[in-house]
Amino acid sequence: MTSALAVDVASDTEQARGQTWLPALGFFGALLGVVASGAFPWLDIWPGEWVLPFRDWLTDAFAWFSEWAKPLTRAISAILFVPLHVVEVLLFRGVPDWNLPALPWVFVVMGVVVFAHWQSGLRLALFCGACMMYLVLFDLWSDAMQTVSLVLVTVPLAAGIGLALGIWSTRNRGVERTLNTLFDVMQATPHMAYLGPVVVLFGFGQVPAMLATLIFALPPMARCTILGIRSVSPEIVEAGTMAGCTAQQRLWKVELPAAQQTLLLGLNQVVMQTLAMVVIASLVGASGLGQKLLFSLQQLRIGKALEQGIAITLMALVLDRLTVAQMVRVAANTIVSGSFWQRHMHSLVFALAGLCLIVLGYLAPVLSVLPSEMTISFGGHIDNAVRWISKNLYSYLKPFRDNITIYLLLPIRDFYLWLPWVIVIAAPTAIAWHLGRWRLALVPVGLFGFLLLAGFWTPLMLTIYLVTSCAILCCLIGIPLGVWAAKSPAAARALMPLCDLLQTFPSFIYLIPVIMLFQTSDLSNVLAMLCYATVPAIRYTYLGLMRVPQTTQEAAIASGATPAQRLFKVELPIAFPEILLGINQTIMMALAMVAITALIGSRDLGQEIYKALPNADTGRGLLAGLGIAFIGIVADRLINAWAQRRKRLLGMA
Repeated sequence: MTSALAVDVASDTEQARGQTWLPALGFFGALLGVVASGAFPWLDIWPGEWVLPFRDWLTDAFAWFSEWAKPLTRAISAILFVPLHVVEVLLFRGVPDWNLPALPWVFVVMGVVVFAHWQSGLRLALFCGACMMYLVLFDLWSDAMQTVSLVLVTVPLAAGIGLALGIWSTRNRGVERTLNTLFDVMQATPHMAYLGPVVVLFGFGQVPAMLATLIFALPPMARCTILGIRSVSPEIVEAGTMAGCTAQQRLWKVELPAAQQTLLLGLNQVVMQTLAMVVIASLVGASGLGQKLLFSLQQLRIGKALEQGIAITLMALVLDRLTVAQMVRVAANTIVSGSFWQRHMHSLVFALAGLCLIVLGYLAPVLSVLPSEMTISFGGHIDNAVRWISKNLYSYLKPFRDNITIYLLLPIRDFYLWLPWVIVIAAPTAIAWHLGRWRLALVPVGLFGFLLLAGFWTPLMLTIYLVTSCAILCCLIGIPLGVWAAKSPAAARALMPLCDLLQTFPSFIYLIPVIMLFQTSDLSNVLAMLCYATVPAIRYTYLGLMRVPQTTQEAAIASGATPAQRLFKVELPIAFPEILLGINQTIMMALAMVAITALIGSRDLGQEIYKALPNADTGRGLLAGLGIAFIGIVADRLINAWAQRRKRLLGMA
């Protein structure tokens, strides 16, 4: 009986639904909607005179609030300017009035190498040293240090505020529910949407960019704090209570140390989110590598953009590896014993060598600031390659781009724009009703209905068109690759590190190759989103298949199932809830790229955000950002409900 159940699990779950009439009902409902929209034009296109001016109301509200709160915002800016300016003085500005230069590059590189060696050993030290030397040799040191200054000040602030909010949430269920809802919206809202309100309240410059980055990077730390404290074993908490700890002592001496591993994971996410935001923050005046990369992209200087993009990627890799090494070190509970020199070797080496290098940097300017004539660049060669591609391959690439765009993408776009709004809202509402009844059904009605009333319907449909096109391609590519990795250890060894590397790249990097090959077009937008968003489909498919119980697989083999039957009738149905979560993450990452691809030409909600920034049109930018978040929230709720339903049918929940 067990064998038969294992082999026929897919057909059993289909029969368990017992609702084969739903597709037919959906078809007739859609047909009825089309007929009704033909009879009543307002069901097809929402009349412009019925649009409510939410955009103007929000813009006016922020303008009023900025005037009222100007003393407060100026005080916050002045306070945050101090630590940022101190770090900038140390790393790249110096004090020209006192004839004091910034710290020599050789000192900073040495400090990173020593810290990496202390964390994990020689291999990490060499890797970090090589990455830092790239910044020096390619004449990107000053720009990189401006970016690092922003990161070094923002990360402690975001981590501290996130930690405080996480602790507060674990002490108050109402606060936790409120913050979780707020964080859902914040994390589904694209990076660029944070900039509009910050510009209105704080203007342009480094401090506003830091504030926008802080807001964006804060939620992961708060969520990891909640998860870490909630995951502490009750026995550990009880032991602290029995030892006579007060509530405050129990928190700081028992719960937080026990949750240290999860807290460090949150810190890692804060670092990566901060670095991911630096290019976006350049739109409101943040100087550094992000600003240079954006400038190079706008001028289509692909070679320089690639050099700068690699620099940002290497910085992300260094920071990621250092924080991961700290997590491993904490998990191993490494204790250094021996003499004073052995216990403090790295600190003493850093102090002594650092002092010598600072003195040498002042005596030998080449160790302080590398002269431009000693730097290197491959940007010119890349630009020549791009020109060669344009001259020799464009005649082949252009028909490919045009055919895909004309015969595939544009029909999908036109279909979405043709759909009456009543069907677009009714379809996810009906699915939500089927999966979770009225409470879930209210989500697409409320969120999409709000965008309809606000006059953002056409950009909404163009965004859905790009995201669904990308998601379909991601599934067609990612799921087979995930299956391959699960079935072949050699493929897994190749694909999993590649997935880690692709997730480390800042999202802007993916614009460079698509511009090189296909210039600006809908295909370029979809391909950039595809490169960024395929990883979850691969990873979750792989994890889902690897978690299929061994006993179930053995039962299928014993019943005589072929490898193909075992995959399609046993393993994939059991892994399907996990695959759905991967599709969910793919959609979220595609939505995150919408605002980025607006920089290379689009007409979706991301473009609305981009156009709102120069004019400080806060209402337009904020509503467009919320529109992208609303798509993510609807997709997330429906897919999670579907995954939970499948788990229940499979007896996994």
